Amino acid sequence: MADVPAECTIKVMCRFRPLNSSEVTRGDKYIPKFQGEDHVVVGSKPFQFDRVFQPNTTQEQVYNACAQKIVKDVLEGYNGTIFAYGQTSSGKTHTMEGNLHDTDGMGIIPRIVQDIFNYIYSMDENLEFHIKVSYYEIYLDKIRDLLDMSKTNLSVHEDKNRVPYVKGCTERFVCSPEEVMDTIDEGKSNRHVAVTNMNEHSSRSHSIFQINVKQENTATEQKLSGKLYLVDLAGSEKVSKTGAEGAVLDEAKNINKSLSSLGNVISALAEGSGYIPYRDSKMTRILQDSLGGNCRTTIVICASPSAYNESETKSTLMFGQRAKTIKNTVCVNVELTAEQWKKKYEREKEKGKALRNTITWLENELNRWRNGESVPVDEQFDKEKAQAEVLALDNVPNDKPASTPNMPQLRLTDAEKDKCEGELAKLYKQLDDKDDEINQQSQLAEKLKQQMLDQEELLVSSRRDHDNLQSELNRLQAENEASKDEVKEVLQALEELAVNYDQKSQEVEQKTTDFEMLSEELNQKSNVLTSIDSELQKVKEMTNHQKKRTSEMMSSLLKDLAEIGIAVGSNDIKQHEGSGLIDEEFTVARLYISKMKSEVKTMVKRCRQLESTQSESNQKMDENDQELAACQLRIQQHEAKIKSLTEYLQNVEQKKRQLEENVDSLNEELVKISAQEKVTAMEKENEIQSANEVKEAVEQQIAGHREAHQKQISSLRDELDRKEHLMTELQDLNQKIMLEQERLRVEHDKLKSTDQEKSRKLHELTVMQDRREQARQDLKGLEETVAKELQTLHNLRKLFVQDLATRVKKSAEMDSDDTGGSAAQKQKISFLENNLEQLTKVHKQVCTLYCTNRYVLCTVQTGMYSVLYCTAGMHSVLYCTNRYVLCTVQTGMYSVLYKQVCTLYCTVQTGMYSVLYKQVCTLYCTNRYVLCTVLYKQVCTLYCTVQTGMYSVLYKQVCTLYCTVQQVCTLYCTVQTGMYSVLYKQVCTLYCTVQQVCTLYCTNRYVL
Repeated sequence: MADVPAECTIKVMCRFRPLNSSEVTRGDKYIPKFQGEDHVVVGSKPFQFDRVFQPNTTQEQVYNACAQKIVKDVLEGYNGTIFAYGQTSSGKTHTMEGNLHDTDGMGIIPRIVQDIFNYIYSMDENLEFHIKVSYYEIYLDKIRDLLDMSKTNLSVHEDKNRVPYVKGCTERFVCSPEEVMDTIDEGKSNRHVAVTNMNEHSSRSHSIFQINVKQENTATEQKLSGKLYLVDLAGSEKVSKTGAEGAVLDEAKNINKSLSSLGNVISALAEGSGYIPYRDSKMTRILQDSLGGNCRTTIVICASPSAYNESETKSTLMFGQRAKTIKNTVCVNVELTAEQWKKKYEREKEKGKALRNTITWLENELNRWRNGESVPVDEQFDKEKAQAEVLALDNVPNDKPASTPNMPQLRLTDAEKDKCEGELAKLYKQLDDKDDEINQQSQLAEKLKQQMLDQEELLVSSRRDHDNLQSELNRLQAENEASKDEVKEVLQALEELAVNYDQKSQEVEQKTTDFEMLSEELNQKSNVLTSIDSELQKVKEMTNHQKKRTSEMMSSLLKDLAEIGIAVGSNDIKQHEGSGLIDEEFTVARLYISKMKSEVKTMVKRCRQLESTQSESNQKMDENDQELAACQLRIQQHEAKIKSLTEYLQNVEQKKRQLEENVDSLNEELVKISAQEKVTAMEKENEIQSANEVKEAVEQQIAGHREAHQKQISSLRDELDRKEHLMTELQDLNQKIMLEQERLRVEHDKLKSTDQEKSRKLHELTVMQDRREQARQDLKGLEETVAKELQTLHNLRKLFVQDLATRVKKSAEMDSDDTGGSAAQKQKISFLENNLEQLTKVHKQVCTLYCTNRYVLCTVQTGMYSVLYCTAGMHSVLYCTNRYVLCTVQTGMYSVLYKQVCTLYCTVQTGMYSVLYKQVCTLYCTNRYVLCTVLYKQVCTLYCTVQTGMYSVLYKQVCTLYCTVQQVCTLYCTVQTGMYSVLYKQVCTLYCTVQQVCTLYCTNRYVL
């Protein structure tokens, strides 16, 4: 630090923004009245600041008045701070940052960065600079590093000069204004902003941009350092105006709280209070050196000119007036060289010597006054002269040659100094450890929160996919319904054709009746022979035409049969000889062939699908067999492990019994030897007491020992109960964790099975769509065939009408006898009647064949769905059966295991207590024999001593052994019972879950 500190007041600048669009729309009144460059009147109250900026002031003018001088101060080794204060939407961020990459619109921060490097470029070449920057924010009273988002809760520490700093924040070395601006852009992208009713980009945190400048003069080795804090405070808010809700409301509470703490600090400093509440907020803690410390501080208070915000504007102006009265003590941050430290030490030594001489002078003068002497004026202490000498020593220049200093006479004790420094270092270390731990926990919490958000997004995407698949399934079902409607329409059209055909048939029958009547008339005519001859010729020609048509139809039929033979695999097609085939047989054969072709194609497709389904089923069966083999191997491994543990437990119990028997035998021998020694010793003495008194004393001591041991046993049992309770709680916690894991696994399997089921359904719908297309093509061919037959029927009807008209005309002209031509005429009439009957039969066969095809198609589809349903049902039954068998096997296995453990435990307990009882009885008989011997010899002291020692040792051994065994057995039983209870509970829970899944699956299949 510099040797001569100086005082300076905080500079306060006031800036009013213009009215915004909402205020202009609302018609708010413009309230400030400016009087000169340093006065403003708001609400008839004047306010004076170092400078007042009107709304039309440019960014450059604000910078030149507020911040340009601080750049030079920082480069000369002083600390500087600039921060903006005001209500929300008053223009603080615009003043501090502005438009970072606009030459005219940039604020204080980008301009001050440019000026720092411009000053550096113009300074002496011997100066070497190191510049590093930090950028962090105070959000919800937590310090977050804007250059490293993993640091979410940094702490404030103090350096050796008691100056606060943020520990652990990222510091970046920069060498150009562009690098600084890139750092600002990176940090600004991580800041918290929100939209309120008063500001579309409201800052939700206090941001602090810190610039550390260190310079060294390579020629003189002088080192200077300066820090510059550029602070953009969040604005104070009224919830009634901003309309904050939820998280924005919580942010507003924390912002108002920290600004209130800042106001309390300003008020305490302005009033000269002895206690300054810097520690009420992290923001005031960081700005402690800027408010009343070693720093040149400039406050820019931003205010709104609207009457709507008049109360907030007055509060802001009053804050600025209070801050203007605060005085800071500034000095140059200089690092002295070794020679300068030496000179300073000499000056301080001379100053101390002068002060000690002053103290000696004053003591002598005081003693003379106390002794009643009168001290002349010229010999009295001159305070002004002494102060002038001390001040002269302070003003001695540093370049004075340094002399070798002597050690001062008055020294602090090194032990106390070392102890204080050690305690202080220890406390700082503990504080650092706690801060590191808090940082780690905060980072872990952020990571877990991010993981939780990722899982929620995954769940939302899964649900969205499920909804898409469900909508696709609904769409396919709707298309299926529409296809059914189309088929119904086709059927209705065919029914209409059948009705029309019936009407035409009735008309033909009526015409036939008329024809018979005319025939009877023609029989009465005699001149029919010539006409019959002509008609016969025409009939012959028609017959030839029909034969040609028949041969063509037979050739096409043979071609179709050849195609069927190729498709089916047999080329054995026999051609009928003779002219016995007529239109009826040909039409039936052609329709049958078309049906066979469609069925063969459908069967081929179905075979391919069944082959693919069979391969998939075989693959799944192989996977299930592998899984079953792995489960059987794990079961065998667990059974072998249980068997080995059982054998090991039996060996341990046998060794334990042997050791207990050895201990009991050794205790018996020890008691006998001690009794014999005491009898021999007591026989030499002649002190005899009464046997009854000895007996009462022994019983009283035994009763006292018994009560003491009972209390000890009770305390041990209580401790054991507490341990058991703790173990039970831990087991419950473990059980909950395992159940939660199992539930998540079951949900995952359920989602996976649902996805597979939907894929299968989609495949089935695709197959159904292919079949529907095939049926549609078959129906189209059938319609073409029916149309051809109807056209043939129509042509025959025309021929019949023409023939009838010709005959009527000829019958009117001829009067001759028709006996000779009646036979030919009847033959032609019968031929026409046969043609009509054949056409009727063909139409009926067409309708029957269509109905048959529809019935067969419906039967095939129904059978296919029935087979699919039965297959799914069989899978469900098999799955439920397997789960039931597995649960039965597991339950039986655990029952057998539990029975074996209980049998082993009972065997161990019975054998242990039998041995213990036998040992106690044997020892008791031995002791009784010794007691009778002692009573017989009437050696009271010996009796008392032997009995007391014997029963004490015996009782203690038995109680200790019993308590140990009980504790071990109880602990083992508790652990086993808890383990099997947990295992049984897991098995039951898993079984119930599987049952529910199977029931849901079967229900869904049944509904489907």
